[in-house]
Formats: sequence, structure tokens, C-alpha cells
Amino acid sequence: MAKATFAAGCFWGVEATFRQLPGVLSTRVGYTGGNTVNPTYKDVCSDATGHAEAVEVEYDPSKISYDKLLEVFWENHDPTQVNRQGPDWGTQYRSAIFFHSPEQEEAAKKSKAQLEKSGRFHKPIATQIVPAVTFYEAEDYHQQYLEKRGLATCHIKA
Repeated sequence: MAKATFAAGCFWGVEATFRQLPGVLSTRVGYTGGNTVNPTYKDVCSDATGHAEAVEVEYDPSKISYDKLLEVFWENHDPTQVNRQGPDWGTQYRSAIFFHSPEQEEAAKKSKAQLEKSGRFHKPIATQIVPAVTFYEAEDYHQQYLEKRGLATCHIKA
């Protein structure tokens, strides 16, 4: 099993998207990339902790590749937005890939470069590619939030 961590705006829709993929074994939403230990949702929403709302994906590399996860990541948000997605704004809504290995870092940088060269976006890609650090699981009511409420999505497709 392997782990991948992505931030692409509000974590509810991002989690719902990854949960649907064959080969994804589990997901959990939380906060990463900040400077506060054990932040709460309220702390993160203050835009003062430096954390991003993120999704940690556990997947089976024999069934789904990291490259496929990257493809889904790029397709399901606007990576040109700085600290926002749709109506949500603040550093917690930034676009980021938190890599867990040198191979993930290389793959993420390569996929970002390919996307920049593709001409799909007229603005620069703002997505950060940074090492994975401590991931703090969000409160239980945020886990599978849309699924629990019978909703399909809440995010903006790029």
C-alpha cells in the first residue's frame, strides 16, 4: 500500500473524488503544511495556522498508479488559483501536492511541467510541490462529509 496527499481547495469534494477511484483503499481529510500542532477546523479557518485542507489517500499501486492520482488531482480543481478555489479563499484552500518519496516528488514535478506546457491554462500553475509533513486528521464530521449527506460533489472542475 502507498500514501498520497493532495490539497485542492475544500477537502470535502476532493475526498469524494478520490474515494470513487478503483484502487483507492481509504481516504481521510485533515490539515497539513502548517505550524500549529493539532489544529482544529476553527484554527485552520482563521488562516493563521498555515495549514492546507488536504486529503490523505491510501492506495494500492498495483491497481492505480500515482500518475493516475496526479491526473485526477489536476482535472478536479483550478491549479492556477492562489490560495482559493471557487468561493473559498485563504491559504487553507491552496493547491498543493505533499510528496512522500523522491519518486512522488519527481512524478509531481513532471506532471506539473507537462500541464504548464500543454496550454490548457493561460495563467501559471500555482500548485506547490512540497514534502509531506505531519497530517492532522480533521474532526469526524468532516470525514466523508458529502457521502454522509448524499451529495455528489462541491468542488469546481477545471
